Amino acid sequence: MEKENQFPFDADDICGTIAHIAAHEGDAAAVAVLASSDACFRLIEYNSGWVSHSIDVALHLELPTQLYAQLFKRREGIEQSVLKILEPLIDAYEGWRAQAVRIVPTDKPPTNWREMAKAWLLGEGTNNQGRVRSDNIASRSVDGLLFRSQPEIHFYRALKAAGVSFAPLPVFVRGGKEYRRIEPDFVIVRNGMVAIVEVDGDTVHQESPADAHARTTMLAHEGAIVERVRASECDTADKAVQCAHRVLDSLAKIRAAR
Repeated sequence: MEKENQFPFDADDICGTIAHIAAHEGDAAAVAVLASSDACFRLIEYNSGWVSHSIDVALHLELPTQLYAQLFKRREGIEQSVLKILEPLIDAYEGWRAQAVRIVPTDKPPTNWREMAKAWLLGEGTNNQGRVRSDNIASRSVDGLLFRSQPEIHFYRALKAAGVSFAPLPVFVRGGKEYRRIEPDFVIVRNGMVAIVEVDGDTVHQESPADAHARTTMLAHEGAIVERVRASECDTADKAVQCAHRVLDSLAKIRAAR
């Protein structure tokens, strides 16, 4: 087999390294794309007659259509961020060079895309959930709702099983001169109380404690209770059930003390 058909590096391994570096840099958008995509390398062929002294490749990241649509306006910036990390990784292989990163939708759209398009025109299935923080993309979907991580999904299912009223990734807006939009991980309404629950510590939550506190302050000042849980407390379904019950028990104790 010809050398140009033999990549001396594995796309999945390379993407894992890039994701680790991007997470260290706090680039949640890049991490979300890498974690949600099917990756492959493709040779770049030049039609102008120009001959490169190296074998040039492009990293293709194929995303589900829903996520690609969320990223459409930001994809070029994310491509450049990933390329900056990719270049030295490929340069380590003599004779090879990374020239591009391309974020593309999966080859096949959903089979019911016509029905989905018609429903959108009628205002069905549209929501403002999970779309505020474009630097921290909600790339996972369960029950038609968006989430950023598997621990969030486990916690969602635990709250759902507990029979409480809650909202995952709701958008809150405060008007006036100090206009703000925030998106808590979960809001629970129970026994006349409103509680904000933030799931901290996974690869997509890279805020400092001070930043996280500042983001929820506008609701805390209005009387909302803020509960923070670690992603490690919700990394399995069973642990998420226990975590959800601890949060609900905590709310019950706060209410009883009032």
